[in-house]
Amino acid sequence: MKIEQIYTGCLAQGAYYIESHGEAAIVDPLREVEPYIQKAEKDKAQIKYVLETHFHADFVSGHLDLANRTGAAIVYGPDADPSFEAHIADDNEELKLGDITIKVLHTPGHTMESACYLVIDEYGLEKALFSGDTLFIGDVGRPDLAQKAAGLSKEELAGLLYDSLNTRILPLPDDVVVYPAHGAGSACGKKMSSETSDTLGHQKATNYALRPGMSRGEFVQEITTGLVPPPSYFPFNVLLNKVGYESIDRVIRRGARALSPEAFERAAGETGALILDTRDPEVFAAGFVPNSINIGIEGNFAPWAGALIPDINQRILLVADEGRHEEVIVRLARVGLDHTIGYLAGGFAAWSAAGKETDSIDSVIVDELAVRLKTNSLPILDVRKNSEYLSEHVVGSVNTPLDFINQYMPDIGKGKPAYVHCAGGYRSMIFISILRARGYNQLVNIRGGFKAIKECGEIPVTDYACPTSFL
Repeated sequence: MKIEQIYTGCLAQGAYYIESHGEAAIVDPLREVEPYIQKAEKDKAQIKYVLETHFHADFVSGHLDLANRTGAAIVYGPDADPSFEAHIADDNEELKLGDITIKVLHTPGHTMESACYLVIDEYGLEKALFSGDTLFIGDVGRPDLAQKAAGLSKEELAGLLYDSLNTRILPLPDDVVVYPAHGAGSACGKKMSSETSDTLGHQKATNYALRPGMSRGEFVQEITTGLVPPPSYFPFNVLLNKVGYESIDRVIRRGARALSPEAFERAAGETGALILDTRDPEVFAAGFVPNSINIGIEGNFAPWAGALIPDINQRILLVADEGRHEEVIVRLARVGLDHTIGYLAGGFAAWSAAGKETDSIDSVIVDELAVRLKTNSLPILDVRKNSEYLSEHVVGSVNTPLDFINQYMPDIGKGKPAYVHCAGGYRSMIFISILRARGYNQLVNIRGGFKAIKECGEIPVTDYACPTSFL
């Protein structure tokens, strides 16, 4: 038996490859399916099952393309109702895979159709649990994402999650290895560890949500505290996973159109496409196509694109580093943004060389900011999450979280200056670029973000308080 975790840091997502005696199963695959097919070919194995732990909200799964390419059966737990052909397993149903058995455990709570897959080896020993969003390392799935679909409150779903954990998972042997669908950085849980697997016994000892003796009411109270509204793209991704989507190959072909600066400019004007610049934030600040939005490819690119581009059908034109446009198209498609219509051939250098209009964003180093603050009261906007801000922040700064920039406008005048920071500089550039496209042209980026501010030691910050949530 072989179990391999395929972890994607940008999404903080774990997919899994299971192989036994010439048969394979893929758990929660990403949109681009070729890597799974290649692994099976290398092992001379046939992909028999695509095992889905639930209808994912934070990414578009590759279940349909993978099933179409391989003939594998798509499997969901009880209560799932997809619009395509799939095997809806019964609770405790056993699926044979080579010499091993995969047992389906219905674990409602995160969603009503949530299921975990328990691997039983050829000797009848319970070895591994693919826990989806039911159980994470250090946390459990948030219970507020499926309220509308289930017709239940988050408290009622939390109660079901408590029952699932205590009746289906905690009785399993301590040496069972837990393989969750996500790790730290995902918006599907509030206190996830950076570890991506662990033994169940260690989780029983260290996971706050599995604390011995915790009552149902205490559990509900604890896991519903510290939640914030989920990213706006989550419901759209659930729908795509449930109803179906366009083949990733077609999405790539449509997006991989090289456009000259003239054709790029014309396409932007004729289609109303969003210009998305995925270069490094500091490189972007030095010069960019006017009205571009910067979301750097080296950060948590796909989740931020999904959260901040409000229309999932938005046409997108790309400015990317040389040779990376296809990577950007794929990563956008992972969160359902399928309508890239071309990229700027030669990148920003070609745009500038063509004599086109350019724009730039001012930055300041923290030492200079400290000098300015001694003689002037300057507005400072902290665009980190509210939990980060409450934990520690610059005295007198205003928290304007990037997460919710489409739900509010900062209380500053369009012609008035303000200094903007996040933790390290990635999110602040996104924030400034979005507002600059909306007419706020006096925002200044603080280089190095809050980390640099603390290291400087000349700008007062509040005392540190341990956060109750990382959302």
